[in-house]
Formats: sequence, structure tokens, C-alpha cells
Amino acid sequence: MTIADRILELRKIKGISQEELADKIGVSRQAVSKWESEQSIPDLDKIIILSEFFEVSTDFLLKGIEADKANNKEKEVPYFLNTVATAFNFLGLVMSTFIWNATQEVGGIIAGIVFIVLGCMIFAVGIYQTPKKDRTLIKSKFWKVNIWLIAFIPLSLIYNIVFSRIIAPYPLVYSNTYYKFVLFWIVYIVICSIITYLQIRKEKKTSSAL
Repeated sequence: MTIADRILELRKIKGISQEELADKIGVSRQAVSKWESEQSIPDLDKIIILSEFFEVSTDFLLKGIEADKANNKEKEVPYFLNTVATAFNFLGLVMSTFIWNATQEVGGIIAGIVFIVLGCMIFAVGIYQTPKKDRTLIKSKFWKVNIWLIAFIPLSLIYNIVFSRIIAPYPLVYSNTYYKFVLFWIVYIVICSIITYLQIRKEKKTSSAL
């Protein structure tokens, strides 16, 4: 990747036009265009201004090595925390189901929800540590999977309370009301599928912008 490629990439990440970048650093739009098309390279003073504006080092603009490594390390932590958060959400769902099935007590539901809340908190910590330019992508990757885990217990509670006033973490089958059970799964799948689809679209859009 050349200095021209790095300037172009950083400008796209910022979401600004060549003219807007030119105004920010005090040059003409034609100068920015020449930088990005490798017809010329910025003077040293403009390199410094560009590095401050894009919040990267001058070494990154000139060589591209230092910041690439730093960016990879910055991404490792959020992706790892995303995985841990997903594991907590999955464990919360499984724990709630098994404990309630064995005891028929609300404590099982509470234990599962606690794990899911912890999972969401871990995800929030990961987002806080993620560079702003990568947050949308990290969020999309999380929600396209975790919506299926997080939404299950709340929807099940609503379903069971409405049709039987029983508090259970998964949909129960009631005699002569199988259509209600089927309706639950249709609603659950439709809601989660729509959210997953929207997150996949957002993820593709964000990835293409980078």
C-alpha cells in the first residue's frame, strides 16, 4: 500500500470528500486528487497536518507499518470480547432452560438472565475499547448472532405469561393450543431474521466503505 492508498483509505474512513479534506488541511482539491492518484506526494508540513487530522502517526502515512500493527491489535480485543460475550449469552440461555426444567422455579430464569446481562456488559466494554471507525462493524457482527440468544427468553416469558400466566424461559406447549406454540416460533424467527438481515447489510456496507 502506497502513501496515496493510505490517504485515500483514511479519507474514506472519515467519510469526507476530496474537497472537504482540502479545506481541512489548507490545499486545493486538485492537490488532494494528485496525492491520491500518485501524481505527487504531500510536502512534509502537509504530512504532519494530515497525520494530526487523521489521528495517525507520520510513520503510518509514510510507511504504513506501525499503524497497521496497532490497528490489528486494537481489533483483537473487541473480537475476543465479542466471542466471550456470545459465550455468556449462550450459557445464560442454556442454564436458564435446564435449571427451570429441573426446578420449575424463577431462580433458574434469573440465573440465566444474569449471565446474559454479563454478556451484554462484556460486549459494551469491547465497544468502548474499539476505535470509532470500527464500532459499527463490531456491533453488526455481535447482533446478527446474539439477537437469537438475547431475544429468546424475553419472548418466551411474554408468550407463557399471556397464554398461561406461567413464568418459563422457553415456550411451553399447552393442550389444544399447538397453533400458539407454532405462532411463537414464527414470531421469534421473523423478528430475529429481520434484525440479522439488517445487521448483515450494515456489515457489508461498512466493510465496503473501509
